Amino acid sequence: MSSDAFTLPDAPTILTGTRQVPDRVSLDGVEDRWDEAWTAQDLYAFDRSATREQIYSIDTPPPTVSGSLHVGHVFSYTHTDVVARFQRMRGREVFYPMGWDDNGLPTERRVQNYYGVRCDPSLPYDPEFTPPFEGGEGKSGPQLPISRKNFVELCERLTVEDERLFEALWRRLGLSVDWSRTYQTVSAESRAVAQQAFLRNLARDEAYQAEAPGLWDVTFQTAVAQAELEARDYPGAFHRVAFHGADGPVYIETTRPELLPACVALIAHPDDERFQHLFGTTVRSPLFDVEIPVLAHTMAEPDKGAGIAMCCTFGDLTDVQWWRELQLPTRSVVGRDGRILRDTPDWLVGDSPRARYEELAGKTTFSAREAVVAGLRETGDLDGEPVTTQRKANFYEKGDKPLEIVTSRQWYIRNGGRDEALRDELLARGAELGFNPDFMKVRYENWVSGLNGDWLVSRQRFFGVPFPVWYPLDEHGEPQHDKPLLPSEDQLPIDPSSDVPAGYTAEQRGVPGGFAADPDIMDTWATSSLTPQIVGGWRTDPDLFSRVFPMDLRPQGQDIIRTWLFSTVVRSHLEHGSLPWSDAAISGWILDPDRKKMSKSKGNVVTPMGLLEEHGSDAVRYWAASARLGTDAAFEVGQMKIGRRLAIKVLNASKFALSFGAADEPLALDPALVTVEIDRAMLAGLADVVDKATAALVAYDHTRALELSETFFWTFCDDYLELVKDRAYGDPSPETESARAALAIALDVLLRLFAPVLPFATEEVWSWWREGSVHRATWPSAEPLRTPADPAVVGAAGSALTALRKVKSEAKLSMRTEITSVELVVPAALRPGIEVSLDDIRAAGRVTGTLTLVDGDGETCVARDAVLVPPAPKA
Repeated sequence: MSSDAFTLPDAPTILTGTRQVPDRVSLDGVEDRWDEAWTAQDLYAFDRSATREQIYSIDTPPPTVSGSLHVGHVFSYTHTDVVARFQRMRGREVFYPMGWDDNGLPTERRVQNYYGVRCDPSLPYDPEFTPPFEGGEGKSGPQLPISRKNFVELCERLTVEDERLFEALWRRLGLSVDWSRTYQTVSAESRAVAQQAFLRNLARDEAYQAEAPGLWDVTFQTAVAQAELEARDYPGAFHRVAFHGADGPVYIETTRPELLPACVALIAHPDDERFQHLFGTTVRSPLFDVEIPVLAHTMAEPDKGAGIAMCCTFGDLTDVQWWRELQLPTRSVVGRDGRILRDTPDWLVGDSPRARYEELAGKTTFSAREAVVAGLRETGDLDGEPVTTQRKANFYEKGDKPLEIVTSRQWYIRNGGRDEALRDELLARGAELGFNPDFMKVRYENWVSGLNGDWLVSRQRFFGVPFPVWYPLDEHGEPQHDKPLLPSEDQLPIDPSSDVPAGYTAEQRGVPGGFAADPDIMDTWATSSLTPQIVGGWRTDPDLFSRVFPMDLRPQGQDIIRTWLFSTVVRSHLEHGSLPWSDAAISGWILDPDRKKMSKSKGNVVTPMGLLEEHGSDAVRYWAASARLGTDAAFEVGQMKIGRRLAIKVLNASKFALSFGAADEPLALDPALVTVEIDRAMLAGLADVVDKATAALVAYDHTRALELSETFFWTFCDDYLELVKDRAYGDPSPETESARAALAIALDVLLRLFAPVLPFATEEVWSWWREGSVHRATWPSAEPLRTPADPAVVGAAGSALTALRKVKSEAKLSMRTEITSVELVVPAALRPGIEVSLDDIRAAGRVTGTLTLVDGDGETCVARDAVLVPPAPKA
């Protein structure tokens, strides 16, 4: 669908209303004044009666409300708002809602501290519950256990205030959001959508449950998905350890000797000649005396360490791959708490191995490592001393301890990580999607191509969307996971920890022959991946959904292409057989003065409200719009000051352009009245700007559009306004009428060009002389501005005026100083433009006598032999 399909042509206009230009122009208070007016007018309300072809729909990112917004949010959300305002002026009905991401661990932890509670899903719901206290940010101490439903209610209560503060900031920034269309990712509707989508995934075998090794964060006590990993340097040490072979010791090097009791194989590369004689044989592990096979696998690295590695279940993701592909046994020894399991495993036989293990049982992995190393020294199986190193370890992006790999039952959604056909389909979806900028597409492709497992969607937390699943319990009270009990779609949303499956009573919960709830919640992305369905009314409003889906735009950050963008593509592909949107606009990062990415975790963010108050919202928006999509930008107050100067200049230049004639005198916006060559040349140049700026905005290049408009505007102010000022102030004549009409037309067009970036300044000026809002005005068309005139005329005349002014400046005289005689050296390329503009050049340069044009070779005009007559001194 073409985004420029609804351009409306301009028509000649005579404005008969009274102009109300203030004596003193100012940006003070414009944000509050116009936000209030826009709200009263429902200016940005979405008209749902529009057809899909008339609608431009945006899948707006829901910011996390468990903290505060920072300047990076202002940066990227401004980009989206520029698109929304442009499309609205192009005649599209813009569907632009705002969501709040209340789901996830940060909200949960904040609620625990704020109210002094913790979630215990086994407890019953208390409708009269009152928390122990409120306002305990950072408070430590015992926390009162409460039911999951009570806990979720507290989460919802606390986030309401955050959402009010966020909305106030977004309004101050001027986001043209339809504030009647907001949503929360944990609202009843969002939970129902997420649960319904999951049930359909399950029915189509796209979702499944498996007992499998997975990444586990011992601090947060939850499984972690591949997309949430961060590889960080972590201090460690290489230990050279001897396994006992038939022909002597076989040395491996490991940074995790505490996993020796979990060792299931030694593995080397099949082409490594050093170990050819060992393949197919066995060795015995030191300390624990377990028989271990020596196997070959191409993932082994001959040039790393000893060239042969021990495979443990599980030390890292390579171990998982070897375990799966070589069909090795499972000998897990690390539990969910990050400690060595307390029960001695049955694969350890004999008093000595079992005694060695009992020394480790219950210890942290760090303490267990020390104990194993001490035992290896004692037996002589440690060759030399450990060699310190920095190793790469996987961390949960919000965690501060390396992840362990533990075996647990988890829910997965198929994402192509283990299905080549599905992977190819999702790569094809990426090829269909319009990435802006285009080079971001490779990040999507690299992520999909590098997936090594399905999407882990279950989390062992409490605040979020619970899986809508119960399990029947057998006669021993054990859950029968292969016979899940599921609700119907019309029952959603449900909380299985408090709701009861059909055919059972509440008294049967947790007893043999009864039922048990699935204890987990969905990964936050499992809900956020459904934002088009949530906000579009997929479940409850099919008429609205048919009008807005697939959506036109997903704006987002580059760092969550692998999570939010990809997961949304997965869900839409599986449920609808389509992309969720036609285009994605990917913003870059904000960098601090040290060129580091701004983030809350680094503590280098800037909160935006102070910036908006100090510099004005238009100025901050100008800074944001000056950066292209996909490009990192420096946090630069200087750029905001330039933006404020531009906004003020818009006010001042507009006041001047509207100052001719009586306030109630009709203003003509009819290009037919523009008859003087320089006026027509200015409009011709403006027509080029309109064409190029429009094309740039259609291509999501707001920065180029702003550059074009701003460059023209400053030339318009510095040259054209000065050149035609005297003529515009003159007595009624066709030449005077030409100047006034040209000024009014240019102002009308420029305000509309700047409106997406400078919404407050442009609305302020629009209100001085036009009815309605500039933001509901038609986007300008170049055709009414087209004339046979050469746009270069304005620049040529400006060069001549600059030369005349330079003479006065060098003489340290006022610009009102008269010139009675001057010779103007003119390059050949500029001469035609100067000749047709000579009267305006004389008037603007105060040339009252002879002005002689002389051919020159330079690129700009030069004034020489000027005779200056300073004005008489004031009495």
